[in-house]
Amino acid sequence: MTWSLVSYRTDGAGTAVGLRETDGTVRALPQYAGRTVLGLLKDWGTVAEELRALRVASLPVLGDRALEAPIRFPHKVICAGANYFAHLAEMNVPRPDPVGPPYFFLKPPTTTVIGPGDAIVLPDRKGRRIDWEAELGVVIGRRARDVDEHDVAAHIAGYTVLNDVSARDRLGREDAVAPPFGFDWTSAKGEDTFCPTGPGVTPAWFVDDPQDLRITLSVNGVVKQDSSTSDMMNGAFAVVAAASRIMTLEPGDIIATGSPAGVGAARGEFLQHGDEVLVEIGELGQLRNPVLDAAAVLAAAANGRRIA
Repeated sequence: MTWSLVSYRTDGAGTAVGLRETDGTVRALPQYAGRTVLGLLKDWGTVAEELRALRVASLPVLGDRALEAPIRFPHKVICAGANYFAHLAEMNVPRPDPVGPPYFFLKPPTTTVIGPGDAIVLPDRKGRRIDWEAELGVVIGRRARDVDEHDVAAHIAGYTVLNDVSARDRLGREDAVAPPFGFDWTSAKGEDTFCPTGPGVTPAWFVDDPQDLRITLSVNGVVKQDSSTSDMMNGAFAVVAAASRIMTLEPGDIIATGSPAGVGAARGEFLQHGDEVLVEIGELGQLRNPVLDAAAVLAAAANGRRIA
């Protein structure tokens, strides 16, 4: 039986750590009362042993609970770009031979990360082109620096589903001071709500092979991306190893491993107010998010209402 660690809203204003089974059943973890998923990851060596010994059926079943982002405030969100062969092909980029190491960009961790059911907020500007990108997220459970690819598994706590929402209209800069500054990755990737994650963190021992997971994304029920992590140019372990050669990876860091073919930019399609995006990866669960105009969110807030 596969399950994931989740953060759920309590009857009060807070959140608590729970366990979500593949059928959607959420159970309480009273032994971790007062702690967060991030806090558990910081003590993963001990916590992992405790979780492996859990008698899941004995845990209290909770009613219908809204889930938050499993790791609400990760230290870092590190994203690998252009890491699927078919995605390069749809963007008219030649297949690399040989394949080089991955390259990375960062998302602001505290303002981009949202959870299941939270709204992807479309910026209020003309000419916006906001795209979807389903990605497998690797969650770090043990500090890593200059780690060899063959040793990466010992540093991974688990996996999550991620949507690398991207503003295609902000990637290219016509006003760049010089050609090397013609691509503005921060503007394209860093807007608020542009990193939905969840529904939970599935422990690594439930994932036999991270390169054998089906990954799909649909918009309003229409499938846009349908691929496998086997199409990655650099596998998940190679991506983590490469990131560790650049910076120290800390427990709770999330590393997004790239998006397969089927993005909106290749189709000339982009997210619109009222859309609903659903991402699903293997047995890691479904990540569902509505899409709303910034104006609608502001109007709701002015009336004291919370959307999503």
